[in-house]
Amino acid sequence: MADIRSPFPATMPTSVLNPLRSPFTMHPAALPPATLAKQCDEVRTRRSGPGGQHRNKVETAVVLVHRPTGIAAEASERRSQSENRRMALRRLRLRLATEHRTPAGPQPSECWRSRTRGRQLLISVGHDDYPALLAEAFDQLQAVGWQMAPAAQVLGINTSQLIGLLRKAPAAWAKIHTLRATTGLAPLK
Repeated sequence: MADIRSPFPATMPTSVLNPLRSPFTMHPAALPPATLAKQCDEVRTRRSGPGGQHRNKVETAVVLVHRPTGIAAEASERRSQSENRRMALRRLRLRLATEHRTPAGPQPSECWRSRTRGRQLLISVGHDDYPALLAEAFDQLQAVGWQMAPAAQVLGINTSQLIGLLRKAPAAWAKIHTLRATTGLAPLK
């Protein structure tokens, strides 16, 4: 899977990426894409839909299953297998961020701190760091019983910034409402 590009050097240990978590407790969504890809089983298959005969004759669809968690994601909308692999990996990171929990650190990670200015969180949903930040937010929220204000305080941002981070991804927004409802908390606005 050499065609998956990572902003991190291939030899960088995961403990350097997040010094507050050991490599054993680092959230999988925060792993460099190449490292995460090594933890996955990949299935290539054909899918129907637009793309003509090329799509019907070549196994361009990619399904990735994260072995440690069993969480899977797939992509088949591109004609290129490598593009579908990148898209499936991105979707897998987002699913891991919302569905898999690890213990929250006592303070925000270096990645989180690098994305904050004052009490503002600066991140686009399309950025490579978004799944890692989303996972960290979910981990902190779980640690405080899915309450926004205490989690935002630990993360060093405003409550509205935390809500904005969750709202950027529809799956995250739906998941947080479900989790809050299980503890009797009111829906977010």
